[in-house]
Amino acid sequence: MEIQNNKEEVPFSYYAELYSKADKLEIAGRLGILAENGAFSVTLMGKTYAVTETAEITDGQGIAPALPVQTFLLRYLLEGKSIPALGNWKTFREMPWGELYMKPYTGRVLTRAAFTFGTRVDAFCRAAEKMGAATVNHGDAGYEFTLIDDYRIRLLVWAGDEEFPPSAQVLYSDNFEEGFAPEDRVVAGDILITAIKANM
Repeated sequence: MEIQNNKEEVPFSYYAELYSKADKLEIAGRLGILAENGAFSVTLMGKTYAVTETAEITDGQGIAPALPVQTFLLRYLLEGKSIPALGNWKTFREMPWGELYMKPYTGRVLTRAAFTFGTRVDAFCRAAEKMGAATVNHGDAGYEFTLIDDYRIRLLVWAGDEEFPPSAQVLYSDNFEEGFAPEDRVVAGDILITAIKANM
């Protein structure tokens, strides 16, 4: 395959190769999932994907998701951990390496969420409810989403007015601290926003 998009295709190709060579029994044991017909079944943002031994990823209709989603799923299978949430919530900054990644995180997640949803709060609410998210009583609107396994994300938005621009905050269930690398937490926020936008 000739690479045309280095930003997305190079990481995907790298992790696809790693995954193809990975010990599938180790993955099954670490994450507590079983392979059926040679493929792992993983549910991300309410949609179930089949991941074959050769890193082909499709949804229930045989459609491959966007490359960032495929890369995220492969990284989860390769490096993720099955850790139960204890009921506490943390901002990105409060987790390990959060300060170091704060600048890219702010741009890719917080600012994007603020100006995507804080300017259209009603549409955000309709989309979140359509996705089955649970209401959170914070901000002008807040919802709790299940990302994958027992990993959950709360997205809170505040509408802008004449004096203040719209704003947003994202809270992660406490198991993200050990279960995901900081760059994956950034991507998780990005995937969440993209999924909500698709339902608006």
